[in-house]
Amino acid sequence: MIVQDLRQLGSLSMNSSQLPQGEEKTRAVRAMFDTIAGRYEFVNRLMTLGLDGRWRKMTVENLHLPQGSKILDVASGTGDFARELARQSHLALATDLSFGMLQAARSVPERVQSDGSQLPFPSGSFDGVTCGYALRNFTDLQGTFNEMARVIRPGGRLSILEIAEPQSALLRLGFNFWFRKFVPLLGSILSDKAAYSYLPRSTAYLPDSDELVRMLGRSGFSTVNHRYVMSGLSQQICATRIG
Repeated sequence: MIVQDLRQLGSLSMNSSQLPQGEEKTRAVRAMFDTIAGRYEFVNRLMTLGLDGRWRKMTVENLHLPQGSKILDVASGTGDFARELARQSHLALATDLSFGMLQAARSVPERVQSDGSQLPFPSGSFDGVTCGYALRNFTDLQGTFNEMARVIRPGGRLSILEIAEPQSALLRLGFNFWFRKFVPLLGSILSDKAAYSYLPRSTAYLPDSDELVRMLGRSGFSTVNHRYVMSGLSQQICATRIG
């Protein structure tokens, strides 16, 4: 079943209507990340030329929460954000759909497997939530934003890092070659061809920045701030949970 799901992902086009939806997407995404967990961090560093570490540091800093705050890292993967939270003296709990990714996050002591749209935590139990490069992988993005809002205490903070596309035509040309041509080739050599063919295509799931801001507002966040990082190679969204 896992092999079948991955082959299906790898053969699909950029059109979101041809990408898996609903429970089919959930199964396929879980299978994909279970498969690539072992080399995920290594390939990520090569894909971003190591810049993702700097961006994650900034994203955690922009929570603007005091040291010792309790932070939930949603779609934590192998724990990059959770480790950065710990470096900045926060108490991090990692949750991810993929058990394989959580198994690979051995340096993160607190890990819970869960779907982002059904978080198994009491309401208002966290001071903040982080999420990195995962919005396009959620089957129910609005439901996931609703759950993030639910588990954050009133006045708590949300900080999200996500892929974007440069606004400059020249930078966009280079980005498209790198992300849509080179990354799948790199992934096929170092990890799994189907998975890294799917990752660039998965951007078709991602709403535009204005819609992301509106969705967060509907979920109960205020002062939703969006900005592009490094000329649009990534984007960051910060918001405050309405009291």
